[in-house]
Amino acid sequence: MTIDSTVVELRSVTFRRGNRTILDAVDLTVRAGEHWALLGPNGAGKSTILGFAAAVTHPTSGSVQILGQRLGRVELQALRRSIGHVNPRHPLQSPLTIRDLVLTGLTGSIETPPRWEPTLKQIQLAAELINQMGLTGKDGDRWPTLSQGERGRALIARALIAEPDLLLLDEPTTGLDVAAREQLLETIDALEHDFPRLASILVTHHLEELPSTTSHAALIAQGRIFKAGLAEQVLTTENVTAAFAHPIRVGQHDGRWFALPGRKRSRELTRF
Repeated sequence: MTIDSTVVELRSVTFRRGNRTILDAVDLTVRAGEHWALLGPNGAGKSTILGFAAAVTHPTSGSVQILGQRLGRVELQALRRSIGHVNPRHPLQSPLTIRDLVLTGLTGSIETPPRWEPTLKQIQLAAELINQMGLTGKDGDRWPTLSQGERGRALIARALIAEPDLLLLDEPTTGLDVAAREQLLETIDALEHDFPRLASILVTHHLEELPSTTSHAALIAQGRIFKAGLAEQVLTTENVTAAFAHPIRVGQHDGRWFALPGRKRSRELTRF
């Protein structure tokens, strides 16, 4: 894979649930090494797009290609092994250790499969990733005892152990306090250096939750992509105000984004 290889490609994608159109005529291209953010109001369709990228949702019409494979024409389990997915609502019920949790990324399962034993090399790789995520010495700590921040970083290690080409982050800072949020975002920022060819897509509602390494962004509203492209060109006061249908002032400080209330105008805000 070259640095400009296409990792995710949506073309004229529509998704309907019953009589409701969730997404309509969506086009999106993500290439290797790019770090995308999907932002928009609740119900805009962000999670549905992430579902396409995760190869768990199929379009009603249009085409979705992930890592050169078209959904509907590929063996899904094999494709999903090349996709790392971080969901803070990870439905683990057993008190697995961090090491065992990370190793489930190799089997693509929530629990450790019966009679499955990792190799020494796999155990060593898990330990390296745990250290990279700032969890040194916590290999044996169990899931129920972990803070939300520790869980988030452990889940990133789990997503990376299979050496994916695509990393999906579904509102990864949900439930974190400010310090834990910043620690997690620092961990995500470090991925650009440690895994330079990895592409990522992050879903969030809040600009302040964007990693500083965010290179591209898509604003989604009413089931359509309003604007998509380089983050600095997309995340402007005008565009964010229009996408959220509310006056929002957007800015950057030390590479991080922030949003503040915008001035109310007498005329109706631009909608699309």
